[in-house]
Amino acid sequence: MTQETANMLDKTFDPAGIEAKWYGHWEANNLFRPERPDAAPFTIVNPPPNVTGSLHIGHALDNTLQDIVIRYERLRGKDALWVVGTDHAGIATQMVVERQMEARQDKRTNYTREGFIEKVWEWKAESGGTITGQLRRLGCSMDWSREQFTMDPHFTRAVVKVFVDLYNQGLIYRDKRLVNWDPKLKTAISDLEVETREVQGNFWKFRYPLADGVTLADGRDHIVVATTRPETMLADMAVAVHPDDERYNSVIGKFVKLPITGRLIPIVADEHADPALGTGAVKITPGHDFNDFEVGKRAGIAANQMLNMLDADANVVQVADGLIPAEFLGLERFDARKAVVARLKAEGLLVPHVTKNKEGEEVEHDAEPRVIQTPYGDRGGVVIEPWLTDQWYVNAAVLAQKPIEAVRSGAIEIVPKSWEKTFFNWMENIQPWCVSRQLWWGHRIPAWYAEDGEIFVAETEEEAQALAGNKALTRDSDVLDTWFSSALWPFATLGWPDEDAPLLKKHYPNDLLVSGFDILFFWDARMAMQGMHFMKEVPWKKLYLHGLVRAADGAKMSKSKGNVVDPLGLIDQYGADALRFFMAAMESQGRDVKMDEKRVEGYRNFATKLWNAARFCQSNGITASTSVAAPQATSAVNKWIIGEVVETVAALDKAMEDLRFDAAASAIYQFVWNSFCDWYIELIKGSFDEETKAVAGWVLDQILVMLHPFMPFVTEELWSKLGARDGELIVAAWPAPAAQVDAEAKREVEWLIALIGNLRGAKVELGLAPGSRLTAYLPDPSEATRGIITRNPVAIDRLARLDAIHFAPAPAGAAMQVGAGDANIIVPLEGLIDVAAEKARLAKALAASEKERDSLAKRLSNPAFVEKAKPEAIDKARADHAHHSAEATRLAAALARLG
Repeated sequence: MTQETANMLDKTFDPAGIEAKWYGHWEANNLFRPERPDAAPFTIVNPPPNVTGSLHIGHALDNTLQDIVIRYERLRGKDALWVVGTDHAGIATQMVVERQMEARQDKRTNYTREGFIEKVWEWKAESGGTITGQLRRLGCSMDWSREQFTMDPHFTRAVVKVFVDLYNQGLIYRDKRLVNWDPKLKTAISDLEVETREVQGNFWKFRYPLADGVTLADGRDHIVVATTRPETMLADMAVAVHPDDERYNSVIGKFVKLPITGRLIPIVADEHADPALGTGAVKITPGHDFNDFEVGKRAGIAANQMLNMLDADANVVQVADGLIPAEFLGLERFDARKAVVARLKAEGLLVPHVTKNKEGEEVEHDAEPRVIQTPYGDRGGVVIEPWLTDQWYVNAAVLAQKPIEAVRSGAIEIVPKSWEKTFFNWMENIQPWCVSRQLWWGHRIPAWYAEDGEIFVAETEEEAQALAGNKALTRDSDVLDTWFSSALWPFATLGWPDEDAPLLKKHYPNDLLVSGFDILFFWDARMAMQGMHFMKEVPWKKLYLHGLVRAADGAKMSKSKGNVVDPLGLIDQYGADALRFFMAAMESQGRDVKMDEKRVEGYRNFATKLWNAARFCQSNGITASTSVAAPQATSAVNKWIIGEVVETVAALDKAMEDLRFDAAASAIYQFVWNSFCDWYIELIKGSFDEETKAVAGWVLDQILVMLHPFMPFVTEELWSKLGARDGELIVAAWPAPAAQVDAEAKREVEWLIALIGNLRGAKVELGLAPGSRLTAYLPDPSEATRGIITRNPVAIDRLARLDAIHFAPAPAGAAMQVGAGDANIIVPLEGLIDVAAEKARLAKALAASEKERDSLAKRLSNPAFVEKAKPEAIDKARADHAHHSAEATRLAAALARLG
């Protein structure tokens, strides 16, 4: 087999074999970060996926966008570094390992802490690399030689230093506050790990007797309160009413005697109580409700005085005042709910909910049924309990100030800009950040306690003991929130706290962060806080927030709905290039991506079209170019295609600068499909002189380079097969045509394209065979048009299928008119079609389309429809309206052609 034969492209484009071959080659040859010590840096860090994770469609979007950027900057000659790694994912990983233990009739508590952690490391070695392999399948050109893990020793050193420094600066402290407590996992969890579900629940009303003979203005001796969580009344510490609510003015500062416990609790004035909601009186349980916690603080109740009636398993325990009756102690929280309701009903303190039956008779119920927004732990799967406990907190309000200033000044640019308002709103009202978790797997908090309660924080136990003198110390058993360590990702991955680390000096700050908007606060904002505090500089200059990938109907994907799409399945079916191009084409700033498998298939067809075009070029002696600059060209078609390259490169550069991935994908798609494959190749067929071969080879090279960030596999394969190269496409040079758009050539070729395209469309509309040959007339053409026609007889004959264009009046009789530039070309139809019948057919179809168009326009202009209809129904109506509008325009044009 000759070298030339070996390089011939296969007849069929097969993504699977190409992808496996090229990814392994790139990685083995260190091509994801070629040696470019003197080049300008460009740096991004990937949002580290959980080590337990597998690639989902959101990862596919997020990492595709990053890979497009990093490949683009690498082609532009930058020292492009894409930092890759995984997150130790405290809760998720501990759950996975414990689940495996349960399957073997084993459990975590059978081991020491150290023994269990060894089991986790064993699991990571065996099973923790799933997602990194899947990122490779997507084509992510990450620097795997420096793969990071948030529990690596160097990363742990950074985490411990940050904790100790923040503690010594007074920015980390221990406090008693409410947290989201997961009774199944027995740990505090972040807001991100809480999902709100709509649950069918109840709304109960109870009478709380006023103490000391006090009555309301209307003579009642009690206050009615309403609640969805009756069990918490065992730890009530107040009843709140609005200060301006005249019904309760006379009893503010007085007391009620709490049922069951007999606890005397004050009636306090607080604007949290809404006079228009329920009875206007609200029971306050500061140890078990986030709003009540704040009301309690305003009422002067210190956190260490707030009553806690639940243990870590959410079972009832005795409170500090010892007033909960023994019969309730040990009850699971929902059993306690039933018991409390039963006791209050038995004591006549339950206010029934009254409805009427079909006969109009009043019927009493214990409670009013309601749909309750209920928090669940996304991993434990049980109802989250607001729980009062001692935890470690970061003073986020102080750390938030610098990032706020950075976004205001433009030092950090948020794209799309519309997210700035959300960013400011959260950062300016930020709450203390709970960073402790009651787990074994994670970065253990570097704090030690003496028996007298004194706390010693240090980087090592030896340092803590030195601070404590000869006091006996016990280490804090908690670990740090996963987000605490991942907040250090932009600089700890580059060698910090070694401030002289070469990578840190060159690649911090990062240039860009690509992130889903859903982790703006949990990760992005915290990176900004820690980066600006410890590095005194922004972590990245630009933050790009993309949307979610939704199901085709716009619904959020979820396993329970059964509408989750597996990106690996799409790669198996259509290839990674097709999925990547789909993600880019659909990523429009500020909008979610709707999954559409037909479009993924369409982009597979796009890759196939390019493959076939390259095969055509190869079979006609068109090979790799030896020049970055455009070759010399004399013919209009060659000048035109060079100008199209110039315009496409400019459009791509502008889109990438603005992070308009959809615009970038559209620019290269339109150029490849329309300009090159559909028109240029058609126009040069049969005219393969040396100039045309040189230009075609150069243009095809430019296509491969421009398309490479989006479709790396097919482009690298084509690059390797089209001729001798100095290196792989992944490290080629970004196009620099060193040419201008030739306006006259552009006008000439666009005139030909308009003539050919419009004539072909007219034939379809009139039912003429595509290959039918016609004769055309153009009286009094402009000099420019006459010149175009005179210079291009071969293209007009071969592609427009016109025997001639006569510069004379058309003969009398039926004819159609076809536009091209300033020309209105007349094509006789006598003997070809029944003009009267064709006019009648077109008129009937036009009337039908206009009727549908107008009906849909009326429906869409009706506020009742737009406000009440489902989003997918509105989207369909808009799509149908656009279709019928376009059809009406087309049919009207066809009628006009017939005169």
